[in-house]
Amino acid sequence: MTLRWEDLVIDAVDPVGLGTWWADALGWSVFDHRPADFEIRRPDGRRPGIIFEPVAGQTIHVRRQRLVLRSDQPTADVRRLVKAGAVERVGPFGSTEHLLADPEGNEFWVLPG
Repeated sequence: MTLRWEDLVIDAVDPVGLGTWWADALGWSVFDHRPADFEIRRPDGRRPGIIFEPVAGQTIHVRRQRLVLRSDQPTADVRRLVKAGAVERVGPFGSTEHLLADPEGNEFWVLPG
């Protein structure tokens, strides 16, 4: 049996707003814009993509999934993301690895290289 990662689904109070934020943050494109799904993918349309689905109000469960992003310029990218609405959180691994949260509180890492 072979498994293949196809998409990541993120619950969102504002799927279009959060999906647009992530598309801008990653330099990706909107692939599908329907009332129940807002999907972004790499500019060439390859998967995996990220699908943002609506939820009625903030979810109260603990979010255990985190995106991990690599950057050749992590300090500059963190500044850009914070300026766009991300919140920097204190991470346990030192100053070169940054834990942030998107505008709806989903945490993600920005790591060097």
